[in-house]
Amino acid sequence: MGNLKPQLLLSLREYSKEKLLKDVVAGIIVAIIALPLSIALALASGVGPEQGIYTAIIAGFVISALGGSKVQIAGPTAAFASIVAGIVAENGMDGLAAATIMAGVILVLLGIFRLGALIKFIPYTITTGFTAGIAVTIVIGQLKDFFGLTFTHAPIETVDKVKEVIACFHTANWTAAGVGAVALAILIICPRFFKKVPPSLIAVIATALIVKLADLPVNTIGDLYTISGALPHFALPKLDLDMMVRVAPDAFTIAFLAAIESLLSAVVADEMIGARHNSNMELVAQGVGNAASALFGGIPATGAIARTAANIKNGGTSPIAGMVHAIVLLLTLVFLMPYASLIPMPCIAAILFMVAYNMCGWRNFVRILKCSPKSDSAALVLTFVLTVVFDLVVAIAVGLMLACLLFMKRMADVAVISEWKYIETGEGENSLYRPVPGGVMVYEITGPMFFAAAEKIPHIDKDERNTVMILRMRAVPALDVTAMNSLEHLREECRSHGIRMIFSHVNEQPKSVMDKAGFCAEDGVCYFTANIDEALELAGKLA
Repeated sequence: MGNLKPQLLLSLREYSKEKLLKDVVAGIIVAIIALPLSIALALASGVGPEQGIYTAIIAGFVISALGGSKVQIAGPTAAFASIVAGIVAENGMDGLAAATIMAGVILVLLGIFRLGALIKFIPYTITTGFTAGIAVTIVIGQLKDFFGLTFTHAPIETVDKVKEVIACFHTANWTAAGVGAVALAILIICPRFFKKVPPSLIAVIATALIVKLADLPVNTIGDLYTISGALPHFALPKLDLDMMVRVAPDAFTIAFLAAIESLLSAVVADEMIGARHNSNMELVAQGVGNAASALFGGIPATGAIARTAANIKNGGTSPIAGMVHAIVLLLTLVFLMPYASLIPMPCIAAILFMVAYNMCGWRNFVRILKCSPKSDSAALVLTFVLTVVFDLVVAIAVGLMLACLLFMKRMADVAVISEWKYIETGEGENSLYRPVPGGVMVYEITGPMFFAAAEKIPHIDKDERNTVMILRMRAVPALDVTAMNSLEHLREECRSHGIRMIFSHVNEQPKSVMDKAGFCAEDGVCYFTANIDEALELAGKLA
């Protein structure tokens, strides 16, 4: 637990009134940005609007207080919307709470066992693919509210939602679509003129006034949900064994996604402020924050890149800013939450359209398709399609499996074992080549020797007349047990044919594997030399 120190404790060592003022201002501004987003993301997740606020308050405060980043802002994010909606539809709020608490425990364990660095092993194609896929599922999920459609069924899967939208499009409320279009226009145009005021807040106020004053037939949050301004309260969910088994896959999905998104957000923040976060402490904080959120009626949370960037741009210097943001949201919940009932649903949909657009990374998607090898493009497209058609669990599992297989194929293709060409030269050309004694064969091995490349290790022909084999391994960075097994077979073939083996320039990892396997332990068949010159000299004596 030595390096698991919250950044808050480190920041307070050199804290000042000036930094406190900056953090308070940044925290207030971020809270203004987070308010409509938290409500919108809660509704997209199939829960009440106050659940989004609870999450931003509880998880936002805890993660800032315990986290490993100076400026990370946590709360509900778009990446969880479709996952949470599916869990709630199948297992209710108890199932969601159970999955979130289990995910919290997983995240804490990941941090305690120093596994934060493992996130870097997730290929960029996979994260880009499922992020774009999530963005598409958010857009599809909001078409109903944007166009004011009346569904005859309550679809859960994205493909079923598309079918339902098409089947029920004749029920479109074009007044609602007009309100949504106004909100969308505000979200697109306002940032060019109002740099300091969140466009989502302008859109919410403007469309709420339009619908209220003109008495338009457009659904608002209050028409569909009961708005509560009550404080979040502790409630232990149903955690029996049957429920835990049912939601275990969801718990791993939440933990995996929370780890990826929070650490990616922390890396972006590091680049913006020139600092370095503690990834393991951040995972512990994410775990505790998610568990606390579930215990107080919230939904899964993670580091939010947009809110974190806003915190930095508005002067946030320490985790105090994130804690202030949570306190401001708490005050908003108590005093202003009833006014949220006036927000039109098409405006919420428009806000989520912009969230989806900002997170989809379509430029990166297109760039990868244009510039990357076909195998990477295939992994990207497959992950994207599976995220939309099935779910994130299937997409990540299949995407990672494909990425691993493609990587192994590339490494196997790179691994080459070739025999030297033996050329008779005139005396004036001797300096161009190394002299190879008679009866000696030399093989150059390049690349990692692992199970996918082990078959390339040579075999001895029955009529082989050479008496010494040199294996030059200076370009072999790694050796696994399968390749080791193939080398042992080669050694036995050499032994049966009376051939000595000389290994030249064996690197540390392969030598360690060979030593642990007891390879060539005083058997009179194998020899090790530091370089090829020593190997050729020894071969001349043994041949």
